[in-house]
Amino acid sequence: MESQNSSKCNDGSALIFLGTGCSSAIPNLRCLLEPSDPPCSVCSQALSVPPIQNPNYRCNTSLVIDHYSKSDNTHSYILIDVGKTFREQVLRWFTFHNIPRLDSIILTHEHADAVLGLDDIRSVQPYSPINEIDPTPIYLSHHAMDSIVEKFPYLVQKQLKPGQEIRRVAQLDWRIIEEDHQRPFVASGIQFVPLPVMHGEDYISLGFLFGEKCRVAYISDVSRIPSSTEHVISKASAEQLDILILDTLHKNGSHNTHFCLPQTLEAVKRLCPKRALLIGMTHEFDHYKDNDFLTEWSQREGIPVQLAHDGLRIPVELS
Repeated sequence: MESQNSSKCNDGSALIFLGTGCSSAIPNLRCLLEPSDPPCSVCSQALSVPPIQNPNYRCNTSLVIDHYSKSDNTHSYILIDVGKTFREQVLRWFTFHNIPRLDSIILTHEHADAVLGLDDIRSVQPYSPINEIDPTPIYLSHHAMDSIVEKFPYLVQKQLKPGQEIRRVAQLDWRIIEEDHQRPFVASGIQFVPLPVMHGEDYISLGFLFGEKCRVAYISDVSRIPSSTEHVISKASAEQLDILILDTLHKNGSHNTHFCLPQTLEAVKRLCPKRALLIGMTHEFDHYKDNDFLTEWSQREGIPVQLAHDGLRIPVELS
């Protein structure tokens, strides 16, 4: 398994895939507790191949943007989504890729696989028994903020109640962003354009467009891309994307809240990026076999497409 791929955009900055799996992650526990006959080949690998060597072992979808600034020779680290498997991802990939900290966090939405690791953010912050540290900026929508207040009131609370003891918790600076591609925001020196997409017809999730020299669009949870969002990232109506990172849940059919491979590949053809990497896969996908299929598809359609894998590092020149 390769831990680093080459890219046309090549510099000190990089995209690091902490996770590329669905909400339940891979291996699917049911496949291990009640194995089928024959057993699921993808999930069975988890018992015989170490996860760091197994591209079919997938944690919740998450990305670190390692942004290198030439002007002052420094790195900043921006995390997109903090799911249920965040602690495992830190153990495996922060250490492997020498990620020392997080400078900013961005949330696509407030579902469990995007936010339930928030408590563990304290583990990657400086230690202070009385919480005297600079809080990490965290960018999210109004709707996501309302949900976080209910899920994690102790992470949002600004002042202790009378008689309440100090407890060490993650220190976060909550910053509301708009679900509007005309309202960009800046996190750790990078401008992000929100890309509202439908995650089911009753729910909006956010993707993000970022990078100047290398234009990257990250869309992790989507069942339909509205025309207004598509206009911002399509080669036909805007500057061509260098890299499109896109959701694909199942190999066949359709799903009410996610793209499956047929819809994903149709979207790739419409958007026509220079390169696409797929994320959010269930155990239906075998990394090697399905990348062979995608290699043939790519040659036929003229757009390189592959399944990403946990730990993948893509060098990019963002600014």
